[in-house]
Amino acid sequence: MTLFDGIYPFYPQSRKPFIFDVDLIIVIIVFLVIAFSFLLILPGIRGRARLYWLVRVISSLFIGGVIVAVHFTSDWQSGRVTANVTYKSFSVAMVHADIGLYVGLTGVNITLVGKPVDQLNETINYNEQFSWWFGADYDKEFEEGLQRGLPSPILYVAEKFAEHSPCGLNSVYRMAGHYASATLWVAFCAWLVSNMLFSMPVPVYGGYMILVTGAFLIFALLSFSTGRNAWCVIQFGLASLQLAYGASFWLTLATGLFCFLIGTVVIALHFTQPNFLKAFFDLAEDEEDDEGMLGEVHINPYFHQTQTLSSQPDFKLTIKNS
Repeated sequence: MTLFDGIYPFYPQSRKPFIFDVDLIIVIIVFLVIAFSFLLILPGIRGRARLYWLVRVISSLFIGGVIVAVHFTSDWQSGRVTANVTYKSFSVAMVHADIGLYVGLTGVNITLVGKPVDQLNETINYNEQFSWWFGADYDKEFEEGLQRGLPSPILYVAEKFAEHSPCGLNSVYRMAGHYASATLWVAFCAWLVSNMLFSMPVPVYGGYMILVTGAFLIFALLSFSTGRNAWCVIQFGLASLQLAYGASFWLTLATGLFCFLIGTVVIALHFTQPNFLKAFFDLAEDEEDDEGMLGEVHINPYFHQTQTLSSQPDFKLTIKNS
């Protein structure tokens, strides 16, 4: 058995799951390894500082992981419809199947799953990805799908996003995805800066920057939402495929609101409880802060007496006879 363009002959096209793919799994593993590395030192931290450290690390890595991961998901918008459709071109054979459409920042993913899966002496279970990311040619991928003889429902949906389609979905969603991705990377940079500022003597500046991170996450959602303004009907008989915001969209929104919550709390504590804020970020400057936040400090009385005696100056009286 030989390879054809790096693919085994029994699988003539590469498939990409509409939610999890290799890039997304790599991102998740990287952030999990970083989190595990930080948690290894957790048993060596005493008292309340252990809880503070855990909250800071988990919250920060969650925000950063979401910002990076949503670039590679395909469920910013999704829709599914069940209908009787023509299976192949130039054929009257009909199949009963679910047609799914999943829109991401880098392209669309179209699924076709038969109900049941085995119909017409074939296994009807397709999952096709068409990309418009930088360096990808959507129309070329669509033409390759035509040459491979993909089922008619997949080609029908994919054609709606082609450049020559009168729907105009390609230009709208492609530009919306590019702007949303660029805004997310700005949010990622703001997140990195906020982590550095939280380690400074005045952590309130980190609170301001985490507010900026949340603002750019919301801007990314607004950029992607412009794709909803495109008007196009994807009809299968009496049923139509309607798109709704998917899990990635709502997860990004929740992360943005979480950033706003963190920033607001940090700024409020800066003006009301500055000592507690410094103790939370392990930035206490003197013993008074440590004593007020961590408990009473006991000093050995003998050590205190020795220090007092050693600090007294030595006097020597000399009488000189004239």
